[in-house]
Amino acid sequence: MLARTALVLILFVTGNAWAEQATAPVDVQGNSSPPASTPEKTVVPMAERLVGDHWTVEVRDEITGTVTIQTSVVTEVTPTDITVRFDLVRPDKTHGEGLNIADRSWNAIRSGPWQYFPADGNTGVQTPLAVGKTWTFQFNAVNSVHGVTWKWSGTSKVVGQETVTTKAGTFDTFRIETTSSSSNFKDPALTEELIAQTWYAPVIAHWVKRSWILRSNNRLRSNNTYEIAEFSRRQ
Repeated sequence: MLARTALVLILFVTGNAWAEQATAPVDVQGNSSPPASTPEKTVVPMAERLVGDHWTVEVRDEITGTVTIQTSVVTEVTPTDITVRFDLVRPDKTHGEGLNIADRSWNAIRSGPWQYFPADGNTGVQTPLAVGKTWTFQFNAVNSVHGVTWKWSGTSKVVGQETVTTKAGTFDTFRIETTSSSSNFKDPALTEELIAQTWYAPVIAHWVKRSWILRSNNRLRSNNTYEIAEFSRRQ
């Protein structure tokens, strides 16, 4: 059923290719010549984010082997941002819920007590995507509860196109590598480094797989793998 859902999405969004039509030339005797062949031009379709978009992600802690299940649904889309309601089921069966706000490129703006100015460049993409495309980013992460600020900077690069299969189906993706680092505003000796890989599927306007390795002062803090197990759109 999950694979069928993904197939319906692919069929709905793809097919956005076209061919230019050539007019048959006419020679001096008035006879038309066969039209010259015109190579087909294709584009990579990029779906819109829609209210009701719904996905379930399995978050695997590669250090402990435990899995957290996160279910998310888009509740609002504006010209500038996207609001997502999420529910968590942790390995100990406890639950959590909340709202995340991102810009239209999935860069986080607000997540729990954290706010990002102008937005969290680690999490989003810059479209249109093409192999070899590179972008840089800088932002501040501010925790309103603990009163701490981290200054981040980094680079993302589209390193290839890959077909990825998860429980939700098979997707054509762009693989993006992100490296970034940060320091604590009050104590610059406190540092963090992130190495991330993202497999982004234009057909659903969302990533389908992501790896996330975070180090604090050169010590491994977390190593997580995220995979979409289900995706659907409101009919």
